[in-house]
Amino acid sequence: MPFTVATWNINSVRLREALVLKLLAEEAPDVLCLQECKSPVEKIPTAGFAELGYTHMVARGQKGYNGVAILSKLPLTDAGDQDFAGLGHARHVAARLENGVTIHNFYVPAGGDKPDREVNEKFGQKLDYLTDMRDAFFADQPEKSILVGDLNIAPREDDVWNHKSLLKIVSHTPIEVDHLGQVMDAGKWVDITRQDIPEGLLYSWWSYRAKDWDAADKGRRLDHVWATPDISNAAHGSRVLRDARGWEQPSDHAPVFATFDL
Repeated sequence: MPFTVATWNINSVRLREALVLKLLAEEAPDVLCLQECKSPVEKIPTAGFAELGYTHMVARGQKGYNGVAILSKLPLTDAGDQDFAGLGHARHVAARLENGVTIHNFYVPAGGDKPDREVNEKFGQKLDYLTDMRDAFFADQPEKSILVGDLNIAPREDDVWNHKSLLKIVSHTPIEVDHLGQVMDAGKWVDITRQDIPEGLLYSWWSYRAKDWDAADKGRRLDHVWATPDISNAAHGSRVLRDARGWEQPSDHAPVFATFDL
């Protein structure tokens, strides 16, 4: 049975509830993974989602920061979470569908402004978080799994608007790209978005600082959909819903989609 998964850093699910409802009504993914919900779980506005058929949710939340949620039309069970780097943040949650597929939803730390852990604690936390992800996937090799989320790294040269200009900018530095590559290798993850769209500039995030984000088009691909090799060939239909970045009071991220025939 085919099912479609979408991932979206919503930048406050309560503030942007209307945008989530718009996406669910117009695009109707079977599963929507949200990051940066900025809400305790009990205050996520689930009633409107349920009216549209999204009657299942697995989430981890905290007041004002972070937070991850998996909304689904399909029945799912809570598959736990891990506190990578020991930050005490709601940055990971997993859920299992009835077909046995496990979906991991991640919000990797952004890492602050300076790519130097000696002067920027947040950058060190980001690297440590990725190292813990790597070690976890080495220790427990994932199978029949999908990993999505705002990983806050644009790894490829064509994942950013200007590779040379961003080499010293957090999200595209060589050390971050290397750490993310180690996470991918540890779990043998396949980048589904780039499997489907192997060439060309591709972004999922555009800064609020740009007066005209669309015309400037200085984006980065920070949001990802990965899968384990045993199901990666079942994936297709990857796309970024760029238009959502232009909706009223938008998130600075756009949703990323992929469909799996399983």
